[in-house]
Parts: sequence; structure tokens; C-alpha cells
Amino acid sequence: MAERKISRALISVSDKTGLLEFARALAERGVEIISTGGTAKALTEAGVAVTDVAAITGYPEMMDGRVKTLHPAVHGGLLMLRGDAAHEAAAKEHGIAPIDLLAVNLYPFEKTLAASAPHDEMIENIDVGGPAMIRGAAKNHAFVTIATAPDDYAVILRAMDDNGGATPLKLREALAAKAFARTSSYDAAIAAYLARQAGESALSFGAMSGTLKEVLRYGENPHQTASLWISPDPRPGVATARQVQGKELSYNNINDTDAAFELVAEFDAKSTAACAIIKHANPCGVAEAASLAEAYRRALAADPVSAFGGIIALNRPLDAATAEEIVKIFTEVIIAPDASEDALKIVAAKKNLRLLLTGGLPDPRAGGLTVKTVAGGLLMQSRDAAVVDDADLKVVTKRQPTDAELADLRFAMRIVKHVKSNAIVFAKGGATVGIGAGQMSRVDAARIAVLKAAEIGRESGQADLPTRGSVVASDAFFPFADGLINAAEAGATAAIQPGGSVRDQEVIDAADARGMAMVVTGVRHFRH
Repeated sequence: MAERKISRALISVSDKTGLLEFARALAERGVEIISTGGTAKALTEAGVAVTDVAAITGYPEMMDGRVKTLHPAVHGGLLMLRGDAAHEAAAKEHGIAPIDLLAVNLYPFEKTLAASAPHDEMIENIDVGGPAMIRGAAKNHAFVTIATAPDDYAVILRAMDDNGGATPLKLREALAAKAFARTSSYDAAIAAYLARQAGESALSFGAMSGTLKEVLRYGENPHQTASLWISPDPRPGVATARQVQGKELSYNNINDTDAAFELVAEFDAKSTAACAIIKHANPCGVAEAASLAEAYRRALAADPVSAFGGIIALNRPLDAATAEEIVKIFTEVIIAPDASEDALKIVAAKKNLRLLLTGGLPDPRAGGLTVKTVAGGLLMQSRDAAVVDDADLKVVTKRQPTDAELADLRFAMRIVKHVKSNAIVFAKGGATVGIGAGQMSRVDAARIAVLKAAEIGRESGQADLPTRGSVVASDAFFPFADGLINAAEAGATAAIQPGGSVRDQEVIDAADARGMAMVVTGVRHFRH
């Protein structure tokens, strides 16, 4: 029989959203309710008739609540096959009554993780009895209905009303699938946390954990499906940001906004205001200044054509002066830690402009994992948490960089870390003046950066090439001297790169011959 009537329910929830309404609705439909601890207390105080689980197990909750539902009276009631003679006989012999509905949500491990709680508190928020019951009920979904989240309650009640107090098999199958997905995600979050505690970079078994935030209109292209998920990683960013206004974000919007915000977070908001403008996951202009408005103007000037329809990331709260500048051209998204009331009013005039507020900046030094799919598997690595300010910079040329050059070299290296490889960035006075991204050869990346700079210079009426007097950063070593020579001919006076090529000396000699200063970091920043 596809429909299964619900006569007896066990409810034990950490998140009590909708609990009282659901329990009252079940009671009104003649369902007997069993419950535990805090849930039983809440129901009793609300006047809902409830049987404490201790009354059916014969044991009280013990060991600070760690042991309360791990008993045959509970698991037998969930797992018994209705109509199976042997199961029915065992249940009768041991006084086990069937449980038709289980409503359980788990201890809030992910929320506790997001709050950066102490280790002992993390451990106490690892649920044991809850997952065991969920798995038992979900396994036996042929007979048992399982609810693992408050949004399941209304669905179950509607089904009961439509089916004379029963639920259909298709619903129970869907709820069982959701239940196993929930325990899988929960366990994955715990495994990742414990691995970090133990210093393990890879485990023998793996699972991704997350919660579906929304189904997107489509993916990179209209014929692709897509969705956005929230991970337990407590990192401020696009996935957890509050969208104040604007149209629904697309897959590409989200990807580009993430790239923009991660880049601008490289700049300490206490020391400088910074703005990054992104198109197709690459920066077209980045600048720092004493104010956000000035940083935005300088970032826009670096490539005003590409900035049209771009993503703007700020490392400080959006203020009115900056908002007034931004709304002068078409922009897809602004992402910032916060915004002033005056700024909100200015942006509100542009109804389609998305404004995202994150509450903070991601830490560029923080650990974590990045994941990509490959055919038949996943490619996982630790986040690129290397920061140029922490690097042991080594001057390898005869000439030392000036203080101004050194400041620009650090600036350029912060940016080149976030440009698709092969990557070259020219910078001058705390702003980009040329960016070459995603080329098959490093010399071509340098040429494209110079060509782009020249084009922007002509359009803005500059008499000289914008790269004159700039510095240049490379995400990986120069394999030959040609890329460096190209940068020098464009007017770069200093360079920063990881070093480590078998031809390093050839590159150093080329720099010396042109009076350039060169610094090596020992850290590569490929970004594919």
C-alpha cells in the first residue's frame, strides 16, 4: 500500500521553528506524540499532550543528554517492517510499538562552527542520536515519514489532509532522500572540522557539505542549470551576503562577484581604501587611495570601457560620495562590507543594480579548500593564502627598488594573485595601468597588458604610454628574458616575480642591463 497512515510520531528538534504549530496540527489529527528533553518541555508548556521518550525506553536521559534515544524501543519502532511476521512478533515480544513519523533536526554544528566556538563546544554539538534516528526512518521510508527541517511540516500536513491522515510513497521517498543528504552534509562538516584540527590535508573518504540557498535561472549559459549552496565555512562573501536590492544574481554574477571581493580583501581596510572592478572573473581596474571615491575613480580610469557592466568590490563600507560616482555608469553588482544610509538611498534610484553587504571582509591569510570538478572526480586544494606582505622579498638586481617602487610592487603582486594565469600586471601610484590575463605565454600576457594600456592612454588623451614609470608583477617566474624586456620597453622600472627559473640569471642580467630593480618572492600564484 503506497499510503501510510500516521498514528504515532516522535519529535525531537534543536531548531524549534514551527514546532508548536506542527505538533498541535498532528494532535488535532489524532496523532500520538513522543518527544525528548527540551522539545517535550516546550510542547508540554504549550499544552500539547506528549509522552516523554523515557516512558517508552524505561531509561532517563543521561550523560548530559548524550544518551536518550539510542534504544530498541525507538529504533525498533522506526525500523520494523510492517506486515512482516518475524518483525511483528519481535515487536510484540519486546513491547515495541511502531513510529510512523519522525521529526528530527540536528544539533547546530554548522552554526556553532560559523560562530568560531571553542573546541569543547564544537564536540558537544556533534549529534549522535539524531542522525541514527534519521537514517533509520529514512531507510524504512516504505512505512515511515521523515521530517528533517521545519519546511517539511506543511508539506506533510497537506499530504495527510489529502490522503485521510496518510502520506504517499513518493513524498516519503523524497523526504528520505533529503534526510540522507542532510546527514551526509552534517557529517561532511564534522569531518572537515576534525581534519583541520588534526592538520590533515586529505581524508580517505570525502563529501561536500552545504545547504541549498537558491536555484538560479541558469548556469554560465542559458542551456545549463545551476544553484547556489552555502557551506559551513564562516567566510564573508557573496554566498552569505545580504542582497539589499536589485535583480536576482546570475551564475556569472556570483562567480565574478566572488572574484572581486576576494581580490579587494587583499587590502587592509584600516590602512587604505581599495576598489576592484571585475569583468569575466578578471580585474580590469584596481586602485587604492585615501578615500573609497578616489579609489573607485582611479580603478575606473584604468579601463573605463571594460568596466561598463562590471562588478565593483570595495574593502570599506559604501559611502554617499562613492555611490554617487558608481551610479554614473551601468554596473551589475556592488559588494561591500556595509553601506551608509545616504549611500543606500543613492543606489536605490538604480532599481536593477544589485547591492550586496557582507558584514566583513574575508581573511586572505585564512585556510580553507577550493574545489573543481573534473571528469569522474573532484580536484581539491587548499586556498591560496599566501600574502605578499608576509613574503621574504629578495632583491636580486644591482639596483634596489625605491620606497615608491616597493609599495607599487607589493600592490601589483596582491592583484596578480587574482588574475587568470599567465598573468602580468603593471601598476603605478597605487593603481593598475595594464593587465594581461589568461595567455598561453607570459610574453603575450605582457604584450597584451601594454597594448591595452596604450589604447586606454590614447582614449584618455595621455601624451605618453601609461606604463612609463610603472612596476610590473608576474604571477610565475619569467621563463625567458623576453617578457621582462617587453615590460622594460613599455617603461617599467621595477619587477616582482616568484623566481625559480633555470634562466633566472638571464632574466636578472636583462633587468640589470636596463637599470631595473627586481624583487623575487619565492611564491607562485597560478590561477586557472
